[in-house]
Amino acid sequence: MPTESAPPSLLAPVRRPAGYLRRALRSAAYPLQGVWYFLRHREFHPLFVGRLVPLSVISFLVYFILFTFAFLPQWAFLALFHGWGAWASAVVLVLGEGLVVIQGLFEGFFVDEARVDVFDATLINCGLTDLVAPHRVLVPDAPDAVKRLGKPTGRAEYQPWSLVQIVELVVFLPLNLVPVVGPPAFLLITGARLGKLSHHRWYQLRGLARDERKREIRSRVWDYTWFGTVAMVLELVPVLSFFFLLTTTAGSALWAAKMEKQRREQRQGPAQDAGQSGAAYQDDPVQAV
Repeated sequence: MPTESAPPSLLAPVRRPAGYLRRALRSAAYPLQGVWYFLRHREFHPLFVGRLVPLSVISFLVYFILFTFAFLPQWAFLALFHGWGAWASAVVLVLGEGLVVIQGLFEGFFVDEARVDVFDATLINCGLTDLVAPHRVLVPDAPDAVKRLGKPTGRAEYQPWSLVQIVELVVFLPLNLVPVVGPPAFLLITGARLGKLSHHRWYQLRGLARDERKREIRSRVWDYTWFGTVAMVLELVPVLSFFFLLTTTAGSALWAAKMEKQRREQRQGPAQDAGQSGAAYQDDPVQAV
């Protein structure tokens, strides 16, 4: 005998949490997809080798100094409250301190140009050249998307240099003093801010006004929180943090490309339906009378 499906009213309490979980997993996966995408596309590799290897050396020096002189005192202090788990909180705390130094001194000034190139080239690879073309010179005969990129014709930034984000990193660093829940809370809170900035370039290419950007960001706060949290975890990896900056940028571009195509399909859908309805009206003699 066929089984009866459950009434919609019984499934309603489950569908909403399941939908949020699905959105969280999907958005959290994009930074990881960006790693695989970046590694597979060799045209991106010179952006890392040529511009970011020196900064990776600087990153190594920053973390080396912090772990040499700051880790043990902070671990000893945290051991008074955390016990055996103090080492994990101390590691996150020192990595966060290093991230503050690196972002404040280097990231906004030296890395953003490379991130714009990765984002724009990924959009071109995804078939969205028309979105990038009005905002920068493109070389039509170049062998790959990166080499097609000429100089921007206007302001170009992957994300604005945010003093607020750096201040938040400093303010919320003490959360790592809280046993067990402190480090995850630090990653979620700072990741939420990072995620909200991940599509700044996409909004810039679309020419959205400030209010329009805020409206779209509010509609995706949940998704951006999980994207940004995973991106924050990757950026905390010593030495490789600059590499993950670029791969996360590729992931955010892949996500933006998918949403841009969905947005265009939704805009074209009603127009096509209207055109088909008009054609049917003209071809049907009964309706035309």
